[in-house]
Amino acid sequence: MNEIYKPLDQIDRNILRELQKNGRISNVDLAKAINLSPTPCLERVRRLERQGYIKGYQAILDPDKLDQSLLVFVEVKLDHTTSDVFDELKGWVNRTPEVVECHMTAGGFDYLLKVRVKDMNAYRHLLGEELTALRGVTTTSTFVVMEAVKDGNEVYVR
Repeated sequence: MNEIYKPLDQIDRNILRELQKNGRISNVDLAKAINLSPTPCLERVRRLERQGYIKGYQAILDPDKLDQSLLVFVEVKLDHTTSDVFDELKGWVNRTPEVVECHMTAGGFDYLLKVRVKDMNAYRHLLGEELTALRGVTTTSTFVVMEAVKDGNEVYVR
């Protein structure tokens, strides 16, 4: 049966805000936080999941404890923007766990990569032996993160 999509109301938005802060919150605690009883709260969460507002839940790991403390952003320029070049880069990105984000951009370069590795030697290998060896990659610019002032993936919920 097709579920009717309705616009988010303030309660839905409050649920999304709370779950972004703590995805492991119990339904009872979530219901208290948004001032709703547990049963309708759980029904709303399940509807938000079914409708794709909530894509999943994950743990946020400490990269320093996992020996992945170097964070860099890499601008990638391609010599030509054809589907086969795009596909090769996308395939490499999806096979490379060190690339934690990849965005196609408009402007002075084609892709922006967020890369997390152990150290500069690991990054130099990834850049020199893998990324720049891809067909179509002509230029890269690397920006090493010295300090994360604000780091997260929350979506602003109005």
